[in-house]
Amino acid sequence: MFLLSTIAIAQNETLFEQGNKLYNDGNYTEAIEKYHTILDNGKHSAELYFNLGNSYYKLNNIAPSIYYYEKALQLAPNDKDILNNIAYARNMTIDVVDTVPEVGFSKFVNKVAIMMSFDAWSKVAVGFVILFVILFLSYYFSYTSLKKRIAFVVSTASIVLASVSLAFAYHNYNLKKNDRPAIVFAKESQIKSEPNLRSTEAFKLHEGTKVQILDTVNNWKKIKLADGKTGWIVKDDIKAL
Repeated sequence: MFLLSTIAIAQNETLFEQGNKLYNDGNYTEAIEKYHTILDNGKHSAELYFNLGNSYYKLNNIAPSIYYYEKALQLAPNDKDILNNIAYARNMTIDVVDTVPEVGFSKFVNKVAIMMSFDAWSKVAVGFVILFVILFLSYYFSYTSLKKRIAFVVSTASIVLASVSLAFAYHNYNLKKNDRPAIVFAKESQIKSEPNLRSTEAFKLHEGTKVQILDTVNNWKKIKLADGKTGWIVKDDIKAL
């Protein structure tokens, strides 16, 4: 198993180098084939998705370029090169969608919740629970009133912070669970008010626009834009991230 794993890694590294060389030589289509072969082998990385996005961008294929930049951002959300290139790609899209800004307490809670992952918040909560147990035992076995008072106050604060951390962990989980982004791949797609062809057209979308998937009914996906607009799109016109 170790030998097979080593061979597979070596093959993927060779394919990646070959793809990079083809890209540098201007053979973008051939480079894309090499990169997709690596994906087919089960290898995923921000660098691989970034290079795929660059290759499609060079071919003026806006939808796949944005799609793979978005995939890269999922693995490296703070990478400046990815953020810079996806901004260029988004400038080539037709649709102008204004983002509805978050305000008030909801904005604060969401911002804090995504500061760490679900696992990280869970570990923090467990840490505070352990601290609470230690301090509670210290309170129970202390003989002086000052030590008891300090242990009681700090242990109470620990269990409160554990509860808050746990709440942020589950809020982070729900944000990730409800985050179902997709990219429009159709050159132009009619967004319907209901999931059928007979319904009225709500608006149109073009390739490269990012949407959120809310629901699925047969061959239709209910989507939501960043400005709050909703509608139904044929599922083949978008590709989920």
